Amino acid sequence: MEKEDQETSTVEPLSPISQLFLSPTLYCVIIFTLGFKTRCNPSSIVEGIKNTWIKFPRFSCKLEMKKNGKAVWVPTTYEVEDHVIVPDIDYSNIENPDQFIEDYTSNIANTPMDMSKPLWEFHVLNIKTSNAESLCIGKLHHSLGDGMSLMSLLLAISRKTSDPEALPTTAATRKHVDSNDKGWSLGKTGDRVQSRKVIHRIISLDDVKLVKNTMEMKVNDVLLGMTQAGLSRYLSRKYDEGMVVEKKKILEKIRLRGTVIVNLRETTKIEDLANMMAKGSKSRWGNFVGIVIFPLWIRSEDDPLEYVQRAKSTMDIKKLSMESLICYGVIKFAMKMFGEKVVETLVKRIFDHTTLAFSNVMGPDEETSFFGHPMSYVAASALGGSQALIIHFVSYVNKIVINLAVDTTVIPDPYLLCDDLVESLNIIKLAALEKGVHKMEV
Repeated sequence: MEKEDQETSTVEPLSPISQLFLSPTLYCVIIFTLGFKTRCNPSSIVEGIKNTWIKFPRFSCKLEMKKNGKAVWVPTTYEVEDHVIVPDIDYSNIENPDQFIEDYTSNIANTPMDMSKPLWEFHVLNIKTSNAESLCIGKLHHSLGDGMSLMSLLLAISRKTSDPEALPTTAATRKHVDSNDKGWSLGKTGDRVQSRKVIHRIISLDDVKLVKNTMEMKVNDVLLGMTQAGLSRYLSRKYDEGMVVEKKKILEKIRLRGTVIVNLRETTKIEDLANMMAKGSKSRWGNFVGIVIFPLWIRSEDDPLEYVQRAKSTMDIKKLSMESLICYGVIKFAMKMFGEKVVETLVKRIFDHTTLAFSNVMGPDEETSFFGHPMSYVAASALGGSQALIIHFVSYVNKIVINLAVDTTVIPDPYLLCDDLVESLNIIKLAALEKGVHKMEV
C-alpha cells in the first residue's frame, strides 16, 4: 500500500485539455512579461523561485510518455539557474529598447521548447523601456495550466508593495465573481507552429470601467466590443473614405468567428496556492476550460456603442447555452472513449474554422512586487497554431495591457491594428460619456 501511495504521488496524469496541448497540431505556449519599476536582481529571482515556484509539483516535473501513448508528470532534479536566463547583452548599444524587447519576446515565443526538462523558463533583462526599468519574460508550456491558474500562481508568489507580507488582491479575492467575470483563456490550434510578432499596448482600466458602468455591463463585454470595433475600423481602411455606402455593404458581408476558452472552475483562491507551496497542501490546478465560439460583429456602425451592446448580447446567449461546459464534457468523454487522435481532429476542425482568438485575465488591483521587485505592468499571450491573430487583455492596478500575437504574413501592419483598437476604445468612451450626460439631463 505504501509503495502504491508513493507511485501515485510521484506520477500524475495530464488532464484531457493538457494532453491536447502536447499534440503537434495543438501545441501552445504562454509568454508573459513582468515590467519592473527598479533594476532587476537575478539572484533574488533565482532565490525566490527556489523558495516558492519549484515547490509547486508541475514546475519540478518533466513529461514522459507511457507505453499506452499517455503523457504523465514525473518529478525530476534540475538546477533552477539553468531555467533563469540572463542574456549577455550590451544594452548601451540598443537604440530602440521597446523594439528590442518586442523582437526578443517574439524570438523566444517562436523557439520550440525542450520537452525533456521542466517546461518553464525566465529571461531577466536589465534594460529600460518606455514602461519599465527592467523586465522578466517568462515562457511556459500551456500543459502546465490555463491562464487563470497561472495568474493565480503569479499572485500567490507576489506580495503587496505596501505590505511585503500580504498577498495581493483582485476583484475575485474580495467578492464572489460570476461566470462573466472569471476571465477567458485562449485556445489555439493549427497545422504548425507559426512565426508570430508579439507586441503590446497599455490602456486605462478606468476608461474601460467608465463604459462598463454607463452601459451596465461587464469589463469582458467592453473589451470584446472594443475588439469588434477595432477590427471593423482596421478592415474598413482598405476602402476609400468616399466609398461610405460601398464600405458598409462590404463589411456586412465579412463573416468572422472568434474562439474563446472559458474558465470553468470556481475562482482559485490565492491563499490555497500560497499554502500549497509553503506547506505542501493541495489545490486544484491545470486546464479546466471549455470552448465557446462566437460571431464577431464587423460593421461600419454610426453608433459606436452598438459594438459593446452586440458583444454583451452575444456573450449572454453563450453563457445561457452552457456551450463551454458541454464542450468540456464532450472532449473528456471522447478522449476516454475514442482516444486522443479523434479528439485532436475534432478540436482542430473547430479552431480551423475560426479566424482569431482572444482572452481576458484579471491581474492584481493594487501595486504588487515580484520577489522584491515592484511591478509596473503585466503582459501575457498564449501562442500556437494557425490563426493569424491572438488578442489578450491583462489588467494590472489601473491599467489594461493589450497583447497581440500576429502572423505578419497575414497582418503585415500589427501596429496599425493596435492603434485602431485603442482609438476604438476612445470613441466608445466618448459616446458613453455623451450617453451618461443625456441620462442626467433626462
